[in-house]
Amino acid sequence: MKERSKPWVIRTYSGHSSATASNMLYRSNLAKGQTGLSIAFDLPTQTGYDPDDPAAAGEVGKVGVPVAHLGHMRQLFAELPLAEMNTSMTINATAAWLWGLYLALAEEEGVDPNALQGTTQNDIVKEYLSRGTYIFAPEPSKRLIADMIAYGIHHAAKWNPINVCSYHLQEAGATPAQEIAYALATAIDVLDAVRDSGKVEPALMPEVVGRISFFVNAGVRFIEEVAKMRTFTALWDEICRTRYGVEDPSLRRFRYGVQVNSLGLTEQQPENNVQRIVLEMLGVTLSADARARAIQLPAWNEALGLPRPWDQQWSLRVQQVLAYESDLLEYPDIFAGSVVMDSIVHELSVAAQSELDDVLALGGAFNAIDELKSRLVASQSARVARIESGEQIVVGVNRFTETAESPLTGDDSLEAIVTVDPAVELELIDDVRAWRASRDEAAVQAALAELRRVVASDDVADNVMVPTIALAKVGGTTGEWADALRDVFGEYRAPTGVRGGVAQRGVHFDELVARSKVLTEKRGSPPKLLVAKPGLDGHSNGAEQIAVAARDAGFEVVYEGIRLSPEEIVAAARDEDVDVVGISILSGSHLALVPRVIEGLREAGVEAQVVVGGIVPDDDAAILRGLGVAAVYTPKDYSMAAIMDDLLDLIEAASV
Repeated sequence: MKERSKPWVIRTYSGHSSATASNMLYRSNLAKGQTGLSIAFDLPTQTGYDPDDPAAAGEVGKVGVPVAHLGHMRQLFAELPLAEMNTSMTINATAAWLWGLYLALAEEEGVDPNALQGTTQNDIVKEYLSRGTYIFAPEPSKRLIADMIAYGIHHAAKWNPINVCSYHLQEAGATPAQEIAYALATAIDVLDAVRDSGKVEPALMPEVVGRISFFVNAGVRFIEEVAKMRTFTALWDEICRTRYGVEDPSLRRFRYGVQVNSLGLTEQQPENNVQRIVLEMLGVTLSADARARAIQLPAWNEALGLPRPWDQQWSLRVQQVLAYESDLLEYPDIFAGSVVMDSIVHELSVAAQSELDDVLALGGAFNAIDELKSRLVASQSARVARIESGEQIVVGVNRFTETAESPLTGDDSLEAIVTVDPAVELELIDDVRAWRASRDEAAVQAALAELRRVVASDDVADNVMVPTIALAKVGGTTGEWADALRDVFGEYRAPTGVRGGVAQRGVHFDELVARSKVLTEKRGSPPKLLVAKPGLDGHSNGAEQIAVAARDAGFEVVYEGIRLSPEEIVAAARDEDVDVVGISILSGSHLALVPRVIEGLREAGVEAQVVVGGIVPDDDAAILRGLGVAAVYTPKDYSMAAIMDDLLDLIEAASV
């Protein structure tokens, strides 16, 4: 047998319902051969709310595990050896708090923080541009990241305090050049902030650079993805060497983890997602010189809902077959010297460097959020238009749509997805209230006061991680930590990036515009659509594409961004006198939030039609229609023109 390279860290991205239930899932996955944890947190945890906060209603435990205090962190890692784990936390705005809880738990268990291995994602730029779980404005957020890095380099040397995340940029429509450029621009901004903070000695900057890691995406165009990763590797090496003077090649290494593309997973013929996932994984494993250090794969049915443990096992086994059965790890880089690959890498390097130079000229990623967001929305619109026109083929969606019934989804008795019991939220509300009642309140208030002082301080001796860990130890909660920072930093609303005319729509949209003009002439005002995102769900790509398409179809569009309360949506519908309220929810909270909007509209005397888009199971769609929702759209409804047709039909019928 040939000597084999060491496999990458094998993960599955998981967490749901409660810390105890998630712990059982983690231990089960580790027993099946998973070699690292990748923790999904619920939206209240990600956006800084306790389970009993009104803003958290309907969202607790839905898309990840709720962690409100140190007790939950104990439950989450029960019987798991922290010193031996490699733990990745997908957490951003509240990253300092979750890491503080983790460090407090390690101290409680007698584990040296310098032994801890893992990553906090902590990339707030991509939250502004795509994922939406930001709280604070760019500059305060950058300060939090810099403090975490400074603390880590002195106290937790093996931990990666930031995982610069281009994954969600591709999900938001980024081209390969944009994905590379925006991620590298973010890393440069962060490193410059750490260097200029005065909190890290200049001699330690090479070590700081060496702790920067990345989290990327890999699409089905896997040859291009191989080239992208080789380009990332080369450009990062050059930045580390020339901008930061890092001489040690090991500290210039482009260290990255990956989740392969979820954007391309389809609700139609979802079994095709298995081969998509396998091909996408090749893009980050084939090139030994640019291979991922950690991989997590989505499940085949993620376009349908929250996967079951069996579905996650399937994704785990896909990794294991490639790592342990194939001969992939027996060879050096198979693309070394390839004329074709070198040509693709050169072309991509030129394009990415040009895009990066442009972003830096705008003042860097943190200063260019508005412009970068608009570019991504435009790129996504172009992608959607290519799929709709058939230029970009998606098997089972716009080509080869005839299919036999699938045994994976055709049996009504099969639970195709996991659902979260609504009782979980009530239990967590009782839990957090009991937690607060049992602690030393004076100690908590003193810790919160110190946290506010440090957050407001410009003294280089003050680091937010110190009072954060202290608050975790005395029993502070996620919401209390976030509210203390809100008191100092305020809150931020990111730009939407929505504007019309960014994609070539074709003749069908010309017909839609003509219909809109006729409607406008008939009644004296254009068709008007309110695009609304209630709750804490920040995944706004779909809502943005609906808003852009509606403008291109002749609608007047009202879109105020993410995280609106049902009451704010009702007020906007009333004040703007809209014809249709389009509600987008991807967190699974549609049954909790949509009825509140409908009830509010009725009480306010608003006669607008309501349509809903999201990952909505058929049974839930029937419930929503019974409540008065005119139409429900899911990922299978990819045609923007067809959706606009439907909306115009609704408005025309109401205008008779």
